[in-house]
Amino acid sequence: MAGQQRSGNRKRVLVVGSTGVVGSRVVDHLLRAGHDVQALVRKGSDVSALRTKKALLIEGDLTIPDSLRRALQGVDAVVTTAQGYARRPTDSLEAVDDEGNRNLADAASEAAVSRFVFLSILKCDLAVDVPHFYQKKRIEDYLAKKGIPFVALRPGAFLGGNPWMRDSFARGEIPGLGPENVPWTYIHPDDVARSVAAAVDHPGVVHQRVELGMDRAVSRVELAEVFSALSGREFRLPAPAGPSPWANLSERQLHDFMAMAKFFATGQYVADTTLQARFFPPVPTVEGTVARVLEEVGLAPSRPKRD
Repeated sequence: MAGQQRSGNRKRVLVVGSTGVVGSRVVDHLLRAGHDVQALVRKGSDVSALRTKKALLIEGDLTIPDSLRRALQGVDAVVTTAQGYARRPTDSLEAVDDEGNRNLADAASEAAVSRFVFLSILKCDLAVDVPHFYQKKRIEDYLAKKGIPFVALRPGAFLGGNPWMRDSFARGEIPGLGPENVPWTYIHPDDVARSVAAAVDHPGVVHQRVELGMDRAVSRVELAEVFSALSGREFRLPAPAGPSPWANLSERQLHDFMAMAKFFATGQYVADTTLQARFFPPVPTVEGTVARVLEEVGLAPSRPKRD
């Protein structure tokens, strides 16, 4: 059974993926909104950051259905930002991102949760040759087929948030895949988390698949220009022989990421932010997002001159 109704819009929310880049931020946004948060954590996960927050930690695993049923007892809504693929060597697309998400959907259906918020990927429906993209589309369709009151949020590529990207920015480099002049959609992880948390109780988003991004798509060349203009220092694209975030990927993962680069090169990885503007305003600007990233890496943006 779903959790009992609480005062106002307060809900008990289970967050799956709470130790990740987006999931940890979702926990913060939900707590600030006054919700009771239960964080599902796998055995052996680093939960030191979560322990400083007012969230209840519950041990569970997407690959163990009984643990999910226990975790969902008394829960009103479930949020999942989990992505096992390319994180742990023992994880796989089949075990975690496919079977694991289906296990969570089945358990949520049994628990009759009022909302299932699923973090998907931008244009996953078009990326049939990118396994870890199209897998998100399969789970979206599974949720719809089961009649679960779901919301699928489809963000573009993260701009900021992960350590290797921060290191690149600190070196004055703009990392990325594919042709340098092809525009695609970026978004800061915190803007994704804000939308994910808001989707828990927004009345109009059920059964919607919402694309998330900044106010316009930009190429890496254009990004370098914005970073340079706001920081007052030169930003450039990394040299081909420079550090690569893909260096430690398995052969299969490398194949998938190469397919992703080819997809980016088609120019289709561009968000339509119409629904984002309706449900989760404001749509962040490129300049505002870049300014935030610069502050995160200790390169405060230059102040615009007054007339």
